[in-house]
Amino acid sequence: MSLVIDIHALQTVPPSLINRDDTGAPKTAVFGGVPRQRVSSQSWKRAIRKYFEDHFDPDQIGDRSKRLPEKIAKRLEEVAGLDQAEAIERVQKLFKAAKIDTEVQKAPKKTEDTDSAHNPYPHTKYLFFLSPAQVDHAVQVLGESWEGKISKKEAQAVLDENHSVDMAMFGRMVADDAAFNVDAAVQVAHALGVHASAPEFDFYTAVDDLAEEGEETGAGMLGTVQMMSSTMYRYATVNVDGLAQNLDSPANARDAAVKFVEAFVSSMPTGKINTFANQTLPELLYVAVRDTRPVSLVNAFESPVTGTESADRRHESARRLADEARNVQEVYGFTPDSAYVLALGDLADAFDGIAEKVTLAELTEKLHADLDRAMGDE
Repeated sequence: MSLVIDIHALQTVPPSLINRDDTGAPKTAVFGGVPRQRVSSQSWKRAIRKYFEDHFDPDQIGDRSKRLPEKIAKRLEEVAGLDQAEAIERVQKLFKAAKIDTEVQKAPKKTEDTDSAHNPYPHTKYLFFLSPAQVDHAVQVLGESWEGKISKKEAQAVLDENHSVDMAMFGRMVADDAAFNVDAAVQVAHALGVHASAPEFDFYTAVDDLAEEGEETGAGMLGTVQMMSSTMYRYATVNVDGLAQNLDSPANARDAAVKFVEAFVSSMPTGKINTFANQTLPELLYVAVRDTRPVSLVNAFESPVTGTESADRRHESARRLADEARNVQEVYGFTPDSAYVLALGDLADAFDGIAEKVTLAELTEKLHADLDRAMGDE
């Protein structure tokens, strides 16, 4: 079995539109027979990646884009002094050797009204993931070490070694050649409301300041926006051994796993955030380090949570989560090697006997120690 870190959180968001569907409505899902608010895993993974960019070493964070061939070509022009055509030709040879298709935007027909400049640089046909180290390696091979051609083996060495932390965590899929795929070491579930909820509509107006001065009445514009509010269950799991394999470094994997926990806690998707200011943090975080398979506790909320006279919804949700964790341990024997809980107020009391109460700073220290002990001096 692999060494994994299971991360469970309860987080309440006020009326907001964190994540919407193609109609502009908040995303939802039916669970336990009732509709719930949902925030997609893609949305929260994007927020986690942005948090990594802002708070950790930028050399460890990759780029996911169709424009990576353009980035490499422009670096060749700057660093190796190549002209544009030669830089483009070498980059195209690299991606052709790797059997990754590229395309160039068609030049517009020349007319007197044509204002847009043609982009001559090749792009991949889909989003591609490269680390800063891989981009640097490509520039070195295509620049000072260039021998006029490049083999598939050489191309693979350029594009498939020295992965960035975010690529090692969230993986990379290359449709043209599975040899370049990177298996994700992190799984992130869709955040799901622990109780039934439905979208509401906010009708808004905006006043035209200058029209108001001219004694005109009425709104300059009006519209509606949908919103939802929920206490949500969030879950993610980190395969620490898989992360070490992707990064080719157990030490870097240990650091990245702990930093992921910090990013999981602190990140927030930015959908309509200026409108709703839904800047909340989890009210409860339960983290389990285990050498069994990962275990989600989402079924604690299959029956929608409702507040009672003796416990509000937050306390009842904490109790449900703790009871589910206890039941998993008792029935299946999936007892974590270590478990921690941090929470606001007395919410952590529900975890007495199965998890150690900590602060976020203490949690990161203890996770480092746990992983050092479990992985040894690898």
